Amino acid sequence: MDIRRLAEEERLSGAVVSGGFVFLAGQVADDATLDAEGQTADILAQIDALLAEAGTDKRALLQVQIVLADIADAPAMNRAWDAWLDRSAKPARMTIQAPLVNPAWKVEITGIARAP
Repeated sequence: MDIRRLAEEERLSGAVVSGGFVFLAGQVADDATLDAEGQTADILAQIDALLAEAGTDKRALLQVQIVLADIADAPAMNRAWDAWLDRSAKPARMTIQAPLVNPAWKVEITGIARAP
């Protein structure tokens, strides 16, 4: 089985490419001092980079899950999402509220994309 692991860290890979899919780990902002809109933009840029490394882009996203530490941040998150989204290739998406590991994180995003 062909498995490629991207952006490996001590406990996880940032993404795994296998079976025609790219599986994104939960991505969080590099700069946790940003507000929810800024953290979302930071995460989406990381997703762009991971998908590019996998040989694809955001138009191949099939499903995205967004976790907000505070659901009141949904409008701010959506501003960054809407600025980034390719309207001709919208993935299925869900957004929930849940505590995140680092209290400074406001947003965490994961998803699945088709690999080339």
